[in-house]
Amino acid sequence: MTSTLSQNLRLRLDLGYDGNHFHGWATQPGLRTVQDEVEKCLSVIFRNPVQVTVAGRTDAGVHARHQVVHCDIPRDAWLALPGRSTRASEESLLLRVNSMLARAAGETIPVAPRGYSDVVLHGVQVVPDDFDARFSALWRQYSYRIADSTVDWDPQRRDVLWLTDRLDIAAMNRAAEGLLGEHDFLSYCKPREGASTVRTLYELSFERVGGLIIGRARADAFCHSQVRTLMGTLIEVGRGAREEGWPQLRLAQRCRDGYVVVAPPHPLTLEDVGYPDPSEYESQAVRARRFRG
Repeated sequence: MTSTLSQNLRLRLDLGYDGNHFHGWATQPGLRTVQDEVEKCLSVIFRNPVQVTVAGRTDAGVHARHQVVHCDIPRDAWLALPGRSTRASEESLLLRVNSMLARAAGETIPVAPRGYSDVVLHGVQVVPDDFDARFSALWRQYSYRIADSTVDWDPQRRDVLWLTDRLDIAAMNRAAEGLLGEHDFLSYCKPREGASTVRTLYELSFERVGGLIIGRARADAFCHSQVRTLMGTLIEVGRGAREEGWPQLRLAQRCRDGYVVVAPPHPLTLEDVGYPDPSEYESQAVRARRFRG
């Protein structure tokens, strides 16, 4: 619901998280999720139930370097947030939320080092009431990290897929080209009832950076499990198990069947979310809400 100027204001929160100890973004009864941790902190600070809207939900085990949410909070509580300090409300909220998140991580994760937090709030800003973290977004970008040589296996990293097969990334990039553009990605998604599986894929590529292969995918939005399925399918091409034309054939089949290959979640990271100029927030949200059949 759009906030009213007299009583509420809208906040944009930019955050990152390590998904290894979470059951995904969205609140689930009895399970630890990122949404639940963030909302608990905000609700305590503002002494009112606070619900957040996220740019893009992430699955269990998936990380975010840059996630975006918005929430509506009482204007009076926002103005009173600094108390007697000289800090701005933005800085006060940033410090209090991060302190609470670190404390919660220490109480929940037995192996967490002192001062560690698996969710970090990086930025806070007041935004216009027509900003919507989900529908105002123009695109989301993910990365997927792969080590295809035991020389590059690093036991200290928990965001990399270890493979013994050397991948042909040139073949993977050629195969990816046929998936770019607007398509019905039913073969690459777990469909939700009543929701479209049509998306526009702007980028899908792989490159070697140091000892790792970095896969990148950018689209206006992604369906449930779409990025992991794209990565899993193209890895099959890279290791020579499938021909280069197979991913495009799967796209044309528009069928989620036993040939689906879903890559593991832990190497996947939401890297960034793009937004238009503030004057375009509302019009972009209207366009994004349309059903694409």
